[in-house]
Amino acid sequence: MTAFDSARGLGEITDASWEDLMGTNVRAPLFLAQAAAPHLKKTHGAIINITDIHADRPLKNYVVYSVAKAALAGLTRSLARELGPFGIRVNAIAPGSILTGRAKERFETAPEAAKQKTLSAIPVGRMGEPQDVASAVLFLASPAAVFITGVIL
Repeated sequence: MTAFDSARGLGEITDASWEDLMGTNVRAPLFLAQAAAPHLKKTHGAIINITDIHADRPLKNYVVYSVAKAALAGLTRSLARELGPFGIRVNAIAPGSILTGRAKERFETAPEAAKQKTLSAIPVGRMGEPQDVASAVLFLASPAAVFITGVIL
């Protein structure tokens, strides 16, 4: 389920939508980290979660999505404290607008004025690309980031 599929305002939230978003964004990363920890201790590995800027800036009508992403950010910081003493770094990336899937389709088909309004609100003047996120992941996984943990990029 993507952010676009998870639009649910107050009064529209179902148990299924809650379980789906909390499961994929909080439960799964927690139990994956727990299962991977013994190996990561041996290799001094890293965990890199993908959260969202909407963890800190909730979207209207995306209550559960925003809450799930905020919980993942909290989990990231908590795991950094738990696993740091074992040489395991835990960080997250919270990208803004990335041109993938429906977001790319909506942006590309938007009127030119709407595109320019969106781009003018972004300091670098362009939407993010999947490679931008991949580059951040590579950095956080690299030896250059050996002292970085508990950070939401």
